[in-house]
Amino acid sequence: MKLRYLLVGYTVWMGLLFLYMHTVFSGPDPVGRDMVYYNEQCILVKSDIAKGTELEQVERQYGCQILLRSNPEYEILLQEAFQRDALLFDYFDGKDLEGKIIWDDETHQYETAKTTLYHQTVFLWALVFGCGYVLLGVIYLKLVRPFHKLQRFSMQVAKGNLDFPLPVKRHHYFGAFTESFDLMREELKRARESEYLANQSKKELMAELSHDIKTPVATIQAACEVISLKESNPDTLNKVSLIDTKAKVIQNLVDNLFHATLEELTVLKVEPVAESSLCIIDMFQTLENYGGVKVTGKLPECLVYMDRLRLQQVIDNCLNNAWKYAGTEITVTFGEQENGIEIRIRDEGHGVPEDELSLILEKFYRGSNAKGKEGTGLGLYLAKTFMEQMKGDLEYYNEDGFVVQLYLQKV
Repeated sequence: MKLRYLLVGYTVWMGLLFLYMHTVFSGPDPVGRDMVYYNEQCILVKSDIAKGTELEQVERQYGCQILLRSNPEYEILLQEAFQRDALLFDYFDGKDLEGKIIWDDETHQYETAKTTLYHQTVFLWALVFGCGYVLLGVIYLKLVRPFHKLQRFSMQVAKGNLDFPLPVKRHHYFGAFTESFDLMREELKRARESEYLANQSKKELMAELSHDIKTPVATIQAACEVISLKESNPDTLNKVSLIDTKAKVIQNLVDNLFHATLEELTVLKVEPVAESSLCIIDMFQTLENYGGVKVTGKLPECLVYMDRLRLQQVIDNCLNNAWKYAGTEITVTFGEQENGIEIRIRDEGHGVPEDELSLILEKFYRGSNAKGKEGTGLGLYLAKTFMEQMKGDLEYYNEDGFVVQLYLQKV
């Protein structure tokens, strides 16, 4: 039974008891005067007189009047008592009638005793009523509420919320019990965090490896394309064709692995540090040797924020997209701003349709010109993410081809 039902039942029962008690005490005396009470009072009066107690003292103590026959005005006073409807009892000394014992108060001491008893009963009822509430409150605070907290705690843990605290009071009846539950929560939380970090590291490593493998594979494919255009030896062309075919197989496998990993991985780790901008030239130098990439202009020499690995991935991705979708020469130029430097990568293709420009940074989105071409739709999305986490930015637009503009912030 829930405690609130017990509380309501207890309140109703005590309320009915009070109404019954009030009805009993507020009702009229059915006989007008409690003759049993006055008979007892008469016995006590006679007993005190027999013991030699002064009559005046007996009258004060019992609120009565003792009228003796020896009083010269006995008949007159007796007649007056009858007229005012006083309550009279015979007073015998042995077998002789010595006089009358008279009570004049119409409420008589019975009413006073009744009122006093009523007040005492109400006080006792209030005391019992209050003690009952206190007892129920103690039961709730010491027994029920801790179990409610444990119930809410267990529900949160079952939902996987291991940050939900469980207040522990060591001096409580269930202090050690609740402390054990909270320790269990902390251990579960630590185990989950360790598992999450381990899985995250594995996924990051897998994503990094799969993405990094794409760059040398793309370079192999580009080299095969250059050799096939310049070479005329059939045997060499067959071998180059075989290398290119196997490179495409590797590319497909890596794309599948990268796609599956990135669906679960929220973000790859980026750690930007202060680096010399001159290292950017080296990132283009290797690819420039295979043809198709033309680096013009002078790169401003300064310190910028970058993560070398991530920036190389961004550059490789932009060049790879240009080779894949435009198939033209790629021009790389540099510029300097007050707070950073710009790297501008432009192909000479037809650009991206205007209605698709706003969508190409969406995760897994591939444009209408991607049909028949390998890819996951994650390249530019990751490039934009990497640049922002390096305190830089990535912009793109159509201008006599498709242009990707990278911005790196100066230190």
